[in-house]
Amino acid sequence: MSTSEKKKTKRSCRIISQECIGKDIYSMWLDAGEIAENAVSGQFVSLYSRNGSKLLPRPISLCEIDKEEKRLRLVYRVTGKGTGTEEFSRLHAGVPVEVLGPLGNGFPLDAVKGKKVFLMGGGIGIPPMLETAKELDAEKTMVLGYRDELFLNKEFEAYGDVYVATEDGSAGTKGNVMDAIRENALEADAIFACGPAPMLRAIKAYALERGIPCWISMEERMACGVGACLACVCKSKDVDSHSHVHNKRVCKDGPVFLSTEVDL
Repeated sequence: MSTSEKKKTKRSCRIISQECIGKDIYSMWLDAGEIAENAVSGQFVSLYSRNGSKLLPRPISLCEIDKEEKRLRLVYRVTGKGTGTEEFSRLHAGVPVEVLGPLGNGFPLDAVKGKKVFLMGGGIGIPPMLETAKELDAEKTMVLGYRDELFLNKEFEAYGDVYVATEDGSAGTKGNVMDAIRENALEADAIFACGPAPMLRAIKAYALERGIPCWISMEERMACGVGACLACVCKSKDVDSHSHVHNKRVCKDGPVFLSTEVDL
C-alpha cells in the first residue's frame, strides 16, 4: 500500500473562496484539514456532487497546497451544463463539499533536485504545475500552452522563467509547448509535464530523442478514483498486479508516470 493510499481521507471541506479566473476556469480554496497536511504536488482529490443522482466523484488536481493553514487550491474547467464541475462553480464561500484525498502519486522532486527542469503544462494540465514549481528545488523553466486566453501564467513568474504558447498566436509563441521550446532554444536536464495526450506524446518523444528523464501526469477520465473500477487504465510496459495485464491505473498507479513506463 502506497503512502498516499494510507493517508487518504474522506471529509466535508468548507469552501473558503471561489472566483472565475478565465473563460470557464474557476479557482477554489478549500479548508481541507488533514487532506492538505498529507498532500504533495502532482496529487489530486475527488469532489462529490451534492446531487444524489450523481454517484461518482469528480477528480480535480491540486493547484496549491497550504499545509500551515490546512488549505487546498483547486483550479478547474467547467466542462458543460449539468456537469459536476458546473455545479461546483456555482458554490460559494462557507458551503461544505465532500472531498476524498489526497489521491494518486506526486512528482518525484528529489530525483531532479538541483538540475535544470522544464515544468510543462497544457490547458487544465497547467494548475498542478504551480505547486510543483513552488516545491521543486531546481532551476525551473515553465513552458505553458493555451488555446487562447491565459490564466495562472503570472503566478509562475515567482519561480523561474515563463514561456507561453497559444494556438491562436495571441500571446507568446504561436503553436504549442514544443514550438515554444524550439523558438526559444530552451534546454533542460529533466521534464515534468501535465496535459492532454497529444502534448504528452510529443514531450515523451522529445525526451527520448535527447536521452533525458521525463515524468508525465496523465489526464484520463476517472470514475472511482481509487483503482477499483479500471475505467482509467493505460497501456504499460509492466504487468499490473491487479488486472494481470499490461495496464496501469492512472488514478492509483499514477497520475504521474515515468514517460517510458506507459504508452500514449
